[in-house]
Amino acid sequence: MPRLAVLALITCVLAVAAAVLSFVQGSLVGIVWVLIAGLSSNMAWYYVKRGRAGRGDGGPVTG
Repeated sequence: MPRLAVLALITCVLAVAAAVLSFVQGSLVGIVWVLIAGLSSNMAWYYVKRGRAGRGDGGPVTG
């Protein structure tokens, strides 16, 4: 797995944890953490697909 995909996945996990803690504390800032988790999840998926395409294991990067 490419390094950027690992970093994006770690960011996603930490953002989900921050969102849960924010909602438990009653803060609406958790909404921002959920959005960051979604963005980093998409980035991780993109970098995994790009890594596979670079090695020739998969299809196109998009689609």
